[in-house]
Amino acid sequence: MPRPDISRVPAWYHNYIAQVEGDDLNAILKKQAISFSDFLHLIPAEKRDYRYGPDKWTIKEVLQHILDGERVFAYRALCIARGEQQPLPGFDENSYADLSKAGARNWADLQDEFRAVRRSTEILFASFDEEQLEATGTASGWPVYVRGIGFIIAGHLQHHLTILKERYL
Repeated sequence: MPRPDISRVPAWYHNYIAQVEGDDLNAILKKQAISFSDFLHLIPAEKRDYRYGPDKWTIKEVLQHILDGERVFAYRALCIARGEQQPLPGFDENSYADLSKAGARNWADLQDEFRAVRRSTEILFASFDEEQLEATGTASGWPVYVRGIGFIIAGHLQHHLTILKERYL
């Protein structure tokens, strides 16, 4: 599977896509599932509610954001691959984080949820043929295409993994 044509995705996603190494999306998603699960397992209990600044998310909230974002992006990919012509709505990541109640969630449940959501994403993208991967739709008021969304999902995770390593741990 070739890398996405970044001219077909909104500019603010280019940095995410640039962080993804390789061009086999299905292999990338699987590899990330393993490495990120291993990373989560090593985060000490006393750090999970840590935030590095007064208005910054906790580690639990970052993980919940990754889960919410992956679900939204996968839904967009599904809709576009299935020929949806209606523009898909955006989402306010800060509002989602504020309302997620991630701080009250069990860490093991969050880890299980990551593995389940990512496995679902892997299966979804593996099911798309070339025509579906090239399908274009509108999300958050901007054109985007399915292959690009897959790399956005991988890049979004990589982006937050880097932040977790650099600013939280």
